Amino acid sequence: MPAKPLDVGDKAPDFALLSTTGQTLRLADYLGKQRVVLYFYPRDNTPGCTKEACSFRDNLAAIQAKGAVVLGVSPDSQAAHQKFTDKFQLNFPLLVDADKQTAQAYGAYGEKTNYGKTTLGIIRKTFVIGLDGKIAYADHKVKTEAHAEAILQKL
Repeated sequence: MPAKPLDVGDKAPDFALLSTTGQTLRLADYLGKQRVVLYFYPRDNTPGCTKEACSFRDNLAAIQAKGAVVLGVSPDSQAAHQKFTDKFQLNFPLLVDADKQTAQAYGAYGEKTNYGKTTLGIIRKTFVIGLDGKIAYADHKVKTEAHAEAILQKL
């Protein structure tokens, strides 16, 4: 059962997910040090997900200058994430959420309608998590192409 979507002021659920770097990254690793831009996307190498990832890639320096890191999350494997990273020279970690538990905890997994067909899957969402571990901004209706620029305005 998908959780209710998180919103501003809610405590961000911790996670421990394998990354493209081979390390397991946890939200707790960043608390008190850097803000986290945590974005959920359905699948590597698809048009919308590629636009979104490249938007973050192209704006990463500005995001980092505002004291934040970017972490992308999808159910794809580490190998798929690595191919996606290499193909588009992504400069931030992608995290493997194979069992979709983290997406569920963030309300980023559930029923969605695509081309008139209702399915269960990852719902594109982005969260900015503050130094205190609370949601500082939540985007539940992501527009992929200019997404990173929109997030920059919220940092």
